Amino acid sequence: LFLIAATAYVTVECDAVPAAATLTSTDNCDAAPVVTYNEVRTDGTCPNSYTLTRTWSATDVCANTSSKTQVITVQDITNPVLSAAPADVTVECDAVPAAATLTATDNCDAAPVVTYNEVRTDGSCANSYTLTRTWTATDICANTSSKTQVITVQDITAPMLSDAPADVTVECNSVPAAATLTATDNCDAAPAVTYNE
Repeated sequence: LFLIAATAYVTVECDAVPAAATLTSTDNCDAAPVVTYNEVRTDGTCPNSYTLTRTWSATDVCANTSSKTQVITVQDITNPVLSAAPADVTVECDAVPAAATLTATDNCDAAPVVTYNEVRTDGSCANSYTLTRTWTATDICANTSSKTQVITVQDITAPMLSDAPADVTVECNSVPAAATLTATDNCDAAPAVTYNE
């Protein structure tokens, strides 16, 4: 009894598992020996890493048998693919953009998880700082990929003072008291107003 050779042992990515081959057999007396096929899956460290053991057995009419085996090692070593992160930008302190929502695709995992983290690094004043935003995609086998956006925040807009009184010429006994001016600012809720005479 002779069974035509099985496919060689292979290691493949989880999205490239080959279909089972169809083996045939010949026999010196039986014109049509029966070929059966069996596949056993042995799980690995994650759902997309496992081993398939495929066995073909040929049996003739007198119960003589022969078998051949193929072992397929399936692995998931491809990182998920994140959508594009926004470009690095420099903005005024009152124009910091909201964080974008990134998505991810993967060759084997239908729903890789995307996490987001933001780190603030303070600068020379309260309204000057850097935001480092990082998105990380992780698939079911812990393969990851990340993208980062750096936002440089600055405060370069001067506060706006309310109007000062007009210039006047007065008698020495009619000098008006100093006016109280107020100020507004695009980022600072309470800019300090100082007075000098």
